[in-house]
Amino acid sequence: MQQPKYKRVLLKIGGEALLGERQYGISPQATQEVASEIKIVVGLGVQVALVVGGGNIFRGLSAAQQGIDRATADYMGMLATVINALALQDALEKLGVDTRVQTALEMKEVAEPFIRRRAVRHMDKGRVVILAAGTGSPYFTTDSGAALRALELNCEVLMKATKVDGIYDKDPMKYKGAKRYSTLTYLNAIKEEGIAVMDTAAISLCMDNHIPILVFNLFTKGNLKRAVLGEDIGTVVK
Repeated sequence: MQQPKYKRVLLKIGGEALLGERQYGISPQATQEVASEIKIVVGLGVQVALVVGGGNIFRGLSAAQQGIDRATADYMGMLATVINALALQDALEKLGVDTRVQTALEMKEVAEPFIRRRAVRHMDKGRVVILAAGTGSPYFTTDSGAALRALELNCEVLMKATKVDGIYDKDPMKYKGAKRYSTLTYLNAIKEEGIAVMDTAAISLCMDNHIPILVFNLFTKGNLKRAVLGEDIGTVVK
């Protein structure tokens, strides 16, 4: 059996991964497909921490631009990530994968509070730790939350799963001649126009602490396994 390149990873997925054919909400089938990909890498012995966004339900920044108080909108977005985390927990456990949901906002009836040492212990025992509610503070994205948790949990890489197979010099959905990068420096990821892989705060946090970011397409079956095995897919920011 192939040996994984990484032993402990932070996987960041957007809420859109749970949409399927829907325009809004959660598709049980799409959620099950994501869970199946995660189960495969857990079977390789990889320890997984998972951060999920909430864009399929509510986007705090978009709501703020439409007049809702920014802090209030961000808290609403955090609650959306908790809903997604519970959906993923259900899907994973139906596949026989042990999980724990931990949230940055305390809600003890449905999830554990985020406690770093407890999360590490869960991962050591082979459980997938699903981290919800971002950082627990407004004005920070779930990308920033993922970067923070990757550092706290001593993950070797932050894997950002998207709809495209890496980072391009311009939007590949709009421009046929868009060029894909195989590797990119942190500074170029921040400075180059047209690149919007993660927000500046998240990239800077990874840069300052030497955590590589792998951007890849989650919707290609088997890509998550290829990523943890170290195959040449997506774009590495380092």
